[in-house]
Amino acid sequence: MADAKKAEAESAAPPPKKKGKWMVFVLIGVACLALGGGAAFFLLKKPAPAAGEATDAAAKEPAKKKAEPGAPPVFYKFDKAFTVKLQTEQQEAYLQAEVQLKLLDAQGLELMKQFEPELKHRITLSLMNNKASTLATATGVQRLANELRDIANRVIDPASEKAKPAADTKPAGDANPAAEAATAPPAEAADPGAPVQSVLFSSFIIQ
Repeated sequence: MADAKKAEAESAAPPPKKKGKWMVFVLIGVACLALGGGAAFFLLKKPAPAAGEATDAAAKEPAKKKAEPGAPPVFYKFDKAFTVKLQTEQQEAYLQAEVQLKLLDAQGLELMKQFEPELKHRITLSLMNNKASTLATATGVQRLANELRDIANRVIDPASEKAKPAADTKPAGDANPAAEAATAPPAEAADPGAPVQSVLFSSFIIQ
């Protein structure tokens, strides 16, 4: 009887091999989860751009917009017309002119507001330095516009090469009316990077 009970107990006990197989499956599952989690971490993790790279990208973006062709022009108009007495010839003459500045970009509007008092002063002095006879032709008026353009650029950025007068630009006061008809008009545009590209007259009246 004792031998029969012992045999039944041995047959009822689970074989040790099954326990070992179960542990193997558990370890394999844990390893798979660990590998999957690591792969997902490396795939989802994206390196953030460095501070310098982000700054460079932000700095390049406005430059692209600034250089875009077909951008609308930017103009600055002085609030009042300039009225000056011209240099005396045979009789007294006065000039009344409304002046507008064509700017390189919208940033120039703030510069115009900052330098407006000095710009008005220097433009007034330049206008007073002319005679009615030198402003009697379109060439003389254009030369005056180029002179005012260069004055404005020198006021805004005196240290820049872009503020220097163009080679073909002469002061309107020194123009020779007799020789103007035989010479080509001065260039209307300044250096491509100058803050003020040209000066335009909305009205130009000599009395």
